[in-house]
This record gives sequence, C-alpha cells and structure tokens, in this order.
Amino acid sequence: MIQVKQLSKHYGNKVALNLPELTLPDGQCVGLVGNNGAGKTTFFNLLLDLVRATTGTINSFGQAVHLSEDWKLHTGAYLDERFLIDYLTPEEYFSFLAELRGQSTADLDALLNGLGPFFAGEVLGTRKYLRDLSKGNMKKAGVAGALIGAPKLVVLDEPFANLDPSSQLGLKAILKQLALRKEVTILISSHDLAHVTEVCERILVLERGELKKDLRTSPETLKELEALFTTAAKA
Repeated sequence: MIQVKQLSKHYGNKVALNLPELTLPDGQCVGLVGNNGAGKTTFFNLLLDLVRATTGTINSFGQAVHLSEDWKLHTGAYLDERFLIDYLTPEEYFSFLAELRGQSTADLDALLNGLGPFFAGEVLGTRKYLRDLSKGNMKKAGVAGALIGAPKLVVLDEPFANLDPSSQLGLKAILKQLALRKEVTILISSHDLAHVTEVCERILVLERGELKKDLRTSPETLKELEALFTTAAKA
C-alpha cells in the first residue's frame, strides 16, 4: 500500500505538487493523467525518492521512502533514459539488474522469453549498446528492466511514448496480464487517455499539482476525460 500525507513539492514560489492525502491499495492498476506540468512526474520522483518533498511523506510498503530503502526490494520503475546504463548492451543491462535483484539466469531468461513478442527482434541480439537503440527500443529495454525481480510495485512514466502501434498493443497486453496478479500494484502516467483507461482500473486526474478527479474506470471514463480536458483547453 502507498499512503500519502500532506505531501508537497515546491520549486521556489512554484508549487509542483500538493497532495494532502492519497491511498493506493495493493493490487491496483492506477493511471495518472494531466497536462504538462500537472505533477505526474513529480509524484513519481517523490515516490522513488529521487527528489525530497518540501512537506509531508510517502509511505511505500509501510516505510517512509525518504527514511528507508527496504521498499526498493519490491519496486521496479522506469521513468526515462536516465534509468538506463547506456554504455551496456541490453543483455548486459538485464543481467546486471537480475544480479542486483537476486534473480537467477533461469529467472531472467524466462522473463525475457515472455517479452519476445514485445521486443520484436529489435532489443536482444542486436550487438548494440543501449545508447545506440532507437527511442522506442530504449523504452522497451527500460520497461523490461522494471519487471525484473517480480516487483510488487511497478512505476512507469509515459510508457507508450515512442512505441509503434504494434509495440503499444504488446505493452498493453503485458500490463493487463500483470494486473491480473492482484498482489502487484501498477502506476502509469500517460498523455494518451485511451491507452490508460483501457489498462487501468482507477484514474487520477492531476491539474497544476493538485488531484482534481479520482475515477473508477468504466465504459464512460474515456468520454468523461475527453470532455474534462476539452473544457480545460477552452478555459
């Protein structure tokens, strides 16, 4: 479970995030949506202890993320290319993460074999360094890296960006399958309303650092979100 209390992040006079209270139960697939500057990435950075909060706390797996590192054992994340070790090949990168997370070669091979259709022959066996892959294939490597070690919390920032249509469909299938494991919590931010409503059971709408809507996904959610952002664009 993730619990947020009186959380805020300020950059000078700018309030990047202000969340008085939020609870994300174990096993939920949650989408964060909002325009640029809404606070989605800031929330993820705070959740992963990449930046420190101005006020308040985030507890992950019963631990305040800024006071303990125990939560890292259960967390897999990919926010952007900074998470990659770009002078390694994908195979070297995956092996490094597997060793770091206590996974055997057999465990790693089983995961990567399952991701074969998603990789589409463009990630493994290319003899390229991560830095030489296309943006889309870097994203595939980053997402795969986040899944190594069977994490109980998976955090992905804009996972559909830079992926071609076939890869987007493949990623949605992976996330839906992962969501069936009720012990796994998935957090996704996306500008693509259709993708996130298809995958996530709960949608959080952020605007200028504040939570404006907390929706349970239904057949009408996409229309509701489209109407919400259309209204915002006209304001």
